[in-house]
Amino acid sequence: MTYDEYNQFCGALPATSHVVQWGGAHVWKVGGKVFAIGGWSKAGKPAFSFKVSDLHYGILQEEPGYRPAPYLASRGMKWIQQYDVPPGRDDELQYYLKESHRIVSLGLTKKKQKELGLA
Repeated sequence: MTYDEYNQFCGALPATSHVVQWGGAHVWKVGGKVFAIGGWSKAGKPAFSFKVSDLHYGILQEEPGYRPAPYLASRGMKWIQQYDVPPGRDDELQYYLKESHRIVSLGLTKKKQKELGLA
């Protein structure tokens, strides 16, 4: 997935907003809370970080092409970075981006969820 495809996909999720920050990273938020970050790759390839469940964190950190997300995981947060996955696995990334959006949305207040049309 390219950064353009990533931005298009995240922009199609409900109640999202986009900002470029933290050294040029494409940061996507729902209700003002970050759910996905595109950037921070040292290899020159696209890299995507997203929030995951405890189960997925345990599984993905052992999978090739995935690692605990720089900066975030070292602070105890359950974030994973996809940084070197063979082409053709966009469906997998899309699943995790949707899940991250869902997890972050559920962390918003009920009032905020309703206000954003997420309830």
